[in-house]
Amino acid sequence: MKKKIVLIILFIFPIVTYLIFASAKHNSLFLPTLSENNKEIPKEWVSNSDEIILLKDKITVIGFLGSKVLESKGYLFNLNQKIYKKYYGFYDFQMVMVVSEGQEEAVKQVISELKPITEDMKGWKFVFASPDEIDAYYKSFNLLGKLDEFQNTTSVFILDKDLKHRGRKGTDLRGKKEYKESYNTFSASELHNEMTDDVKIILREYRLALKRNKEKLYLNEK
Repeated sequence: MKKKIVLIILFIFPIVTYLIFASAKHNSLFLPTLSENNKEIPKEWVSNSDEIILLKDKITVIGFLGSKVLESKGYLFNLNQKIYKKYYGFYDFQMVMVVSEGQEEAVKQVISELKPITEDMKGWKFVFASPDEIDAYYKSFNLLGKLDEFQNTTSVFILDKDLKHRGRKGTDLRGKKEYKESYNTFSASELHNEMTDDVKIILREYRLALKRNKEKLYLNEK
């Protein structure tokens, strides 16, 4: 009986997987890797929660606020409503914002304004560093986009559990070439229509991989 159940699962699983990925708004079954071997958050950077923030083994949306934290409140609100509130329930998902030293009170103000509209803020992480450290860290990703003179950008990007930068490259559903390394938090529609879809695909990748590993373990035990 157990063997029949396993066979049924193995037969149905590929079909279900196809249907899940077919709902994506672009033609990638897996979100492409744009770069690998990216740097970890330096352990000496202090966080707003006094904990060491790490990217390894987390699916991370990373952004750079620099010294324009309060000016970025609207963009953070967009990111919170369109992305964070949809996925904060996944324990391995986090939002990491890199902020200039001296902006601690501004961060507290932003958090206090987000709390009333957010069920759980534990996935929001803020780390502080000097302007030079922020510039050097941002440049290590070799992005096309740049920080302004305040170490700020309205764009955020996605890193997977292995610190690989994930985004879009290749062709879209219309057959046109596309390359997307980041998502503009100024645009609520871009977050809703593109970034939501891309984060969903990465989360599904890991969930499906976890399920496959469990099935292999079960078959090996048999």
